[in-house]
Amino acid sequence: MHSVGMVLHPQRDSAEAVAAVLGWADRNGATVYGIGNEISRLNCAATPVTANELGERSDLLVSLGGDGTMLRAMRLADGRHAPVLGVNLGKLGFLAEVDVPDLPAALSAIDARDFTIEPRLAVDSMVAGQRVTPTGSTAYSFSAGGPIVSPSVEALLVTPAAPHSAYNRGLVLSVTDTVSLQVLPGSGRLAVEVDGAVAGYVSPGEYLDITSRPAAARVVRLGRTTFYQRARRKLRIADSAELPSVAYQVLY
Repeated sequence: MHSVGMVLHPQRDSAEAVAAVLGWADRNGATVYGIGNEISRLNCAATPVTANELGERSDLLVSLGGDGTMLRAMRLADGRHAPVLGVNLGKLGFLAEVDVPDLPAALSAIDARDFTIEPRLAVDSMVAGQRVTPTGSTAYSFSAGGPIVSPSVEALLVTPAAPHSAYNRGLVLSVTDTVSLQVLPGSGRLAVEVDGAVAGYVSPGEYLDITSRPAAARVVRLGRTTFYQRARRKLRIADSAELPSVAYQVLY
């Protein structure tokens, strides 16, 4: 691994994680890149590049933050060869793989190719004349009443947010389906939010056609936790109050 690109949370303190990446890179002869306006506030030794250059030059993208930062890193990696490693900064996300103390060991494992790849499906649509590519998050859907869906399931999940009609159920569609959304003629102008950021606006009477694109980005998994373990920790799902069964050995 010759180069590592860092994607930073805009507010959380990432100095310790950045130092861990830079220290590992210095010991292993790798170059570290960062988006110019993100790393300037840290005054660190990473090489400043543009957002597009980060995805093009990096062999690995390291996301330092939560799920929102991870989703942004995956958009930067969309269509490029670099996989994305998620690092927790303070809060546990569904998508992150390691904590800051484990970061150097994780980078060494990736350098030794001791990891697996989790492909992430994205959806495409044209908004305000440009293509947008969200990949979504279990946390976003779950907070709106949707189900927990394994990332190994390739499907389009439509979850209504605060519906005011009698029908309030989610829909699970095939990745081969095209979803067409119409803004009702009597509606006002609507904002289109893509992975937490407003991408543009649609006017009354307009349509949004949404198609899926499998394996748009790739997430690094080191095999230390499963998706369900991360979901249980994130959602604070406790075990049953029943005592576990105990096997007793009778001695004679």
